[in-house]
Amino acid sequence: MSRIAIIGGHGKVALHLSRLLSGQGHQVSSLIRNPEHAAEVAGTGATPVVADVEQLGIEELATRIEGHDALIWSAGAGGGNPARTYAVDRDAAIRSMDAAQEAGVSRYVMISYFGARLDHGVPREDPFHAYAEAKAAADSYLEGTFLSWTILGPSALTLDPGTGRIEVGEDLAPGRVSRQDVARVAAAVLDMPETVGRFIAFNNGDTPIDQALRSL
Repeated sequence: MSRIAIIGGHGKVALHLSRLLSGQGHQVSSLIRNPEHAAEVAGTGATPVVADVEQLGIEELATRIEGHDALIWSAGAGGGNPARTYAVDRDAAIRSMDAAQEAGVSRYVMISYFGARLDHGVPREDPFHAYAEAKAAADSYLEGTFLSWTILGPSALTLDPGTGRIEVGEDLAPGRVSRQDVARVAAAVLDMPETVGRFIAFNNGDTPIDQALRSL
């Protein structure tokens, strides 16, 4: 059994993830901004921790994740406001990495997106530009830390039921993937040291998740 912290605990992926991890016997702490979401989070088996990561500094974040074995970033500003996108998806994410290092939480899983990279090519006038910039900066910073990191790059997210099957690969074209399967991939990589130091792009596909991940 491990102690696992999830930042962005009320998101759709995070709710699937906390239910899955709790069901596996792990102790899950779900950091949430809105105390009104605490009951729903607790219903997944996780312990809700009210903590607005947009406002908290490194030291304050470190105190909330200290004693955990792994940290999963599943938060996001939700788009629409570039300033808040940078504040959450870049700045708060980077503070969480510094906090993890300070708190001795060495395993870090970042839920990013399929096309995340510094040369993402999204035009400045595109509404998606701020998100692409913020995620690229956060992912790049994570790669330069001493953390045992894995970055997940799911394709366009759906609300379809999970299939437990994905496709991965260096030359993978973008597709679609259910949020439930993103949660399953995040849970799977926690126990797979061979995924450390990897950016893993994936879609729903035909291969069972564990088998697909081990094929990398």
